Amino acid sequence: MRIERRQNQPKALLIVAPMLAVLAALSLAGILIALAGVPVLAAYKSLFVGAFGSKFAITETLTRATPLIVTGLAAAVAFRARIWNIGAEGQFYMGALLATVFGFQNFLGLPSFALIPALFLAGALAGMVMLVIPLGLRLRFGVDEVVTTLLLNFVVLLFVSMMLDGPMKDPLAFGWPQSVPIVDEGLLPKIIERTRLHLGLIIAIAAAVLIYVINAFTVFGLEAKAAGFNPAAAKFAGVPFQMTLIKVACLSGGLAGLAGAIEVMGVKGQLSNDLSASFGYTGIVVAMLASLNPIGVIFAAIFTAMMFVGAESMSRSFGIPSFIADVVVSLSLLTMLVAIFFSNYRIRK
Repeated sequence: MRIERRQNQPKALLIVAPMLAVLAALSLAGILIALAGVPVLAAYKSLFVGAFGSKFAITETLTRATPLIVTGLAAAVAFRARIWNIGAEGQFYMGALLATVFGFQNFLGLPSFALIPALFLAGALAGMVMLVIPLGLRLRFGVDEVVTTLLLNFVVLLFVSMMLDGPMKDPLAFGWPQSVPIVDEGLLPKIIERTRLHLGLIIAIAAAVLIYVINAFTVFGLEAKAAGFNPAAAKFAGVPFQMTLIKVACLSGGLAGLAGAIEVMGVKGQLSNDLSASFGYTGIVVAMLASLNPIGVIFAAIFTAMMFVGAESMSRSFGIPSFIADVVVSLSLLTMLVAIFFSNYRIRK
């Protein structure tokens, strides 16, 4: 028996592999549910109903999926060029921080249609800086960006905590570490009244479509793919390698920062330490489940959000710990890695 690389990857296999990975993850998690003495099918039915069984459930799932789409795009863009961006969580918080700084006092008195894009730009620029710095260290000194981006997450979280306990602290928060609220002109309008679903969902989907078009139909998209697939060949072919990676870092970090701005402007309205439910880290799982495909990121994010929202309903109905959602998402990543392996390789006698 030997393992050999596939010369051509069947398109059907690329589509079926993520589905099989999800089914395998659900099957493995079902074993844990059964060991808890709960009917597996009934538990999963409760999970699905909790995520999509009512208008409120659907809007909550889509609200949870919105930041995951954008952070998933951030990871997909970077990984495609072999920039291992593990710092989306820190970039998310820096984007939210800068959007809050410019949003809680409308210095220029901008109307809503101008202030909202300005806050998006501020958040994206903050995220860009947080990834360009580690990339610069890699290009100049050979420092592994996995380490630098990961450690910067903790630096950013501590810096945000300092700001929330210091100059940005809301005096009306009764000691709770949160910022002064963003002005009404800087908040994202709701798509459906009396729900938390906001305009950020449409922006996230539009961003996924835009990234797909860039990857598929532009010179930059081809250069980024070449830089990730074979750096030596890309340089030989005349691809501006370093500049391409810098552009990719700006796009990836900007997306992660934009996700933070969208979340603070669309859901919370003010910055706090619990703004992110590990959206930056979960975005990596979303990107891998989508096989780095921007359109697939949308569906992977909705699946992941369904697991987290539906798990709470399943927990209330059967007493299963809601952490089962983390188990399923983690297993999905592991099974997806196996699926990717068999998409690229096959076993031959």
